[in-house]
Amino acid sequence: MFALTSIKGIRRRFANIVCKKADVSMNKRVGELSAAELENLMTVVANPRQFKILDLFKDYKDGRYSQVVSNASDMKPRDDLKRLKKIRNHQGLRHYWGHRVRGQHTKIIGRRGKTLGASKKR
Repeated sequence: MFALTSIKGIRRRFANIVCKKADVSMNKRVGELSAAELENLMTVVANPRQFKILDLFKDYKDGRYSQVVSNASDMKPRDDLKRLKKIRNHQGLRHYWGHRVRGQHTKIIGRRGKTLGASKKR
């Protein structure tokens, strides 16, 4: 179970459920697994909905649920930011300008970086 958490996008809870659905002992180490057990683990991670694992992540493009694993977990936030910038959303524009995005105060806090209030003359 803990070896699965080294894969990006898989945390302990999801790894625990995957091991249970694939009928793999939690106490086994990765080197002790047989080829069939590894295949079972890979199929459960690739298709969690077929094994009745909860739907956690919904894709905004096609509305499908999927568990984002490995390289897709790096690309997902980047694609979201590109989408926000493209549709000229307020949050996307703040990212584009390099300002604070989540409603932080910018007049007196964070003078070192690029913020809205830091450009005033003294």
